[in-house]
Amino acid sequence: MVCKIRPATIRCNSPQAFLASLMICLLGMLSTSARADEVPALKPAPVAEEAAGAVVEANAADEKAEKANKTPLALYVTVRSPVDDSIFRNVRNTALKLQELARVENRPAFLILEIRAGQSEFYQVHGLAKFLTSSKIDRVTTIAWVPETVTGNNVVVALGCQEIVMHPDAELGDIGRGKPVEPDEEQLVLSLAEKRHNLRLNRDLVLGMLNPQVSLLVATVEKDGMSEKRVVTEQQAKVLRDNGLAITDVEVIKDKGQRGSFSGREARELGILVSHTIDAQPELANLYGIDPQSLREKHGQGESSVVKLIDVTDIIDPVLEAFIQRQIDRALAEKAEIIIFRIESPGGYLMSGTNLANMIADLEEKNVRTVAYVPDHAISSAAITALGCDEIYMGPDGQIGDAGVIRQEFDGAFERVPEKLLSPLRQTLISLAERKKRPPAILEAMSFKDLEVFQVTHRDTGRVWYLTEADIEKSNGEWIKGPLVPESAKDLLLTLQDDRAVELKIAAGVVNDLDDLKDRLNIPADVELDAVGRTWVDSLIYLLNDPFITGFLLFVAIICIYIELHFMVGIFGICSALCFGIFFWSRYLGGTATGLEIILFMLGIACILMEIFVVPGFGVFGVSGGLLMVLSLILASETFNNIEPEVNSQKFVEAVTILLVPLAAVIVSSMFISKYLPQIPLLRSIVLVPPTRKHAGDTDTLQLRPDLAEEKSGLFVGKQGVATTVLRPSGKARFENELVDVVTQGPYIAAKSPVEIIEVRGRRVVVRSLPEST
Repeated sequence: MVCKIRPATIRCNSPQAFLASLMICLLGMLSTSARADEVPALKPAPVAEEAAGAVVEANAADEKAEKANKTPLALYVTVRSPVDDSIFRNVRNTALKLQELARVENRPAFLILEIRAGQSEFYQVHGLAKFLTSSKIDRVTTIAWVPETVTGNNVVVALGCQEIVMHPDAELGDIGRGKPVEPDEEQLVLSLAEKRHNLRLNRDLVLGMLNPQVSLLVATVEKDGMSEKRVVTEQQAKVLRDNGLAITDVEVIKDKGQRGSFSGREARELGILVSHTIDAQPELANLYGIDPQSLREKHGQGESSVVKLIDVTDIIDPVLEAFIQRQIDRALAEKAEIIIFRIESPGGYLMSGTNLANMIADLEEKNVRTVAYVPDHAISSAAITALGCDEIYMGPDGQIGDAGVIRQEFDGAFERVPEKLLSPLRQTLISLAERKKRPPAILEAMSFKDLEVFQVTHRDTGRVWYLTEADIEKSNGEWIKGPLVPESAKDLLLTLQDDRAVELKIAAGVVNDLDDLKDRLNIPADVELDAVGRTWVDSLIYLLNDPFITGFLLFVAIICIYIELHFMVGIFGICSALCFGIFFWSRYLGGTATGLEIILFMLGIACILMEIFVVPGFGVFGVSGGLLMVLSLILASETFNNIEPEVNSQKFVEAVTILLVPLAAVIVSSMFISKYLPQIPLLRSIVLVPPTRKHAGDTDTLQLRPDLAEEKSGLFVGKQGVATTVLRPSGKARFENELVDVVTQGPYIAAKSPVEIIEVRGRRVVVRSLPEST
C-alpha cells in the first residue's frame, strides 16, 4: 500500500488506506500542538524574524525605488592603450570618487569606460578588471563603451564591467589574437567571468574568446517544462546531456579554429555579451538617463609628469603673496601641468589670502590643475587660499576653516570685524565656490559665525547640497530642507576636519602623505615632489622687508643726502639713490609697492631739482617735491585694503612710524656730523663750515675762516667777476684769472655780464647779477 502526500492532495489506493492516512495526519497535528505547548517561547521567534525580514525588504525596496527616481551620477574615462599604471590610477581614482558621491547622495552612479584598441600587458588589464569587479565600488555600475573593434588583452577590461555597449559594426573578442593565451592567464580571466559580474557573460563564452580551438554553441535546454538558451562549448553540451538535460536545438556560433570575436550586431541578436548597441557616444546619455555633460572627460586627469610643489607655511602677508606669485610664474615657465600648494598656516592678512585664492583660481584658464594639500591646518586666510584650488586633499588630522576676519585695536586687543563691512569677502567666497563647484553656504559659514547651513535634497534629481535658510526659501520648493550642519551652529565659525570636509563637498579626499597624494593625482612614482625653495633673491626680499632693516635703509639714504650737501662730491648722493632704489625694489617684489609709488617718488625728485635749477626762490616746487617723496615712501611701506577705515588708519600710523624713526635718527646724527666732521683731517679741505665773526658783537660782517679762504684760491663772498657762459642757472664765470663753475639764485644771467659771489659752500659757488656800469 503506497501513499503520496503532497501539499494539496492525498492519494490512496483504497478507502481503508484513506482512513489510516487520515488518522496519521490527525496524530501528527496533535503531536505538533503538544510540542508547541511545551515550548511556547520558541514559536513566535520565526514569525518575528519573518516580520523583521519583511520590514527590511520593504525598506530596501523603498530605498531602491527612491534611488531609481533620482538623476544618476556619471563620470567618463577613456582607457587608452597601452593600459599602464597611469590609466589604472585614473580609472581607480575616478571610480572611488564616484563611489563616495553615490554613497553621500544615495543616487545611482555610472562609470563609463571608453575602451580603445591597442595592446597592453596582461597584468595591467587584469589588475584593472579585478578592481572593477571588486566590492570597493559596489555602488557604481561600470559600463564599457566599445566604439571600434577591440581585440587582445584590452578586451579583459571590458569583460570586467557590468555592462558592455558596442557600436553595431565594432567587434570585441579574440583575446589571444589568433592564438591560445597562456594557461595561467586563461584561468585568471575565467575567474572574472565566474563572478557573473556581467550576466551576459559565462565561462564558456569567455573561453571561446580566449582560445580559437574552442567551438561555441547556443543550445536550447529543456528543464522542468521550461526552455532556455545557453552559450556552451561542445564539451559542456555533452556534460549537459550526460546529466539528463534535454537539448532540443543547437546553433553553432563559432567553429573550431575560428577567432572568438563578435560584432555588436551579432552579440545583440544572440543575446550575449552586450547590453545595448548604439551608433554614437551621445546616445549613452539617453540610454542611461544621465546628464550629457557627464560624457565630457575632464582634462588634466591623466598622467602628469611636470608637477611643482609650493609650500605655504608662513603668515600670509603681502611678502608671502609676492613670493607665491613668483613661484607660480616660475612653475608656468617650466610648463607645469599640476601645481600643488602644501598649506600649513594659521592665516594672516585677508587681502593677501583673497588675492592668492583668485590668482590660483585663474590658473584653470591656463589648463593648469591646482591642488591644495592640507596635512595639518589651513586656518583663516590660509583656508581662503586653499579654496582657490581645483581640488583640496586633507591629511588624516587636517583642519580647514575658521576664516573670520579680526582687527587689532591700537591698545593691542583683537576683535572681530563687523559683518556689515565684509560684503567684498562674501562675494569673493561665493565666486570661488561657483568656480570650483563647492557649496557657497559652506564657504560663507567659515567667515560668518551667525550663518546656519542645512543639508538639502533636490526634489527632482535627488542631488544632495547645502544651503542657508534664505536660499531654501528662495528655491520655491526646489530644494527639500534637511538637518542642520552641526559645524555651522550660531556663534561658531565653520571648521572641518578630514572626512567631514569630504562629506560637505569642500575636499576631494583624505590622503596619508605626499606619496598617497601622488597616487590620487595620477602622478608617476618616479616624479619627485620637492618644494620649490627660496632663491637668494627671495631671501633678500624677506630680509629687506623687515621693519628694522627698512628703517635702517631709509636712515642711510637720508643721512647720505645730508652729508652730500656738505661735501658735494657726488659719492654720497649715489649711495642715497642706491638705498632708495633698493627700498622700492624690495617693496615692489614684496608686494606693498606698485608703479604708482615709484612714479610719485620720481616726480618728487623732479620737483626738487626744478626748485634748485629752474625756478629757485619760490619754494612751491620744493615743498611739493618733498611731500610727494614722503607720500611715496609711506604708500610703499604698507598695503591698504580699504575694508575698514580703522584698519587703514592703523596701517598708516605704522607706515609713518617706519619713516619717522629714521628721520629722528638722522636729526640726532646730523648734530654730531656738524660738530665733528670738520675736525677730520682728511675731510677738512672739502667741507664748508659756518662763517666766523670778525670780532665779538659784530652782526653785519661775516667771513670765512682765513685758512679756508686761502685754500679756496681767493674765492670769497663779495668778490666780483664776469659770466663767461649763460647762467641758467648754472654755468661758468671768471674771477681774475680763475674760471669757476657757478649757479645763480635769481633770473638767468647772460654771458659777459658782471656777477658777484654771494655764497660759497664747499665747491658750490652762488652768484648774483650786478648792474652794468655806464
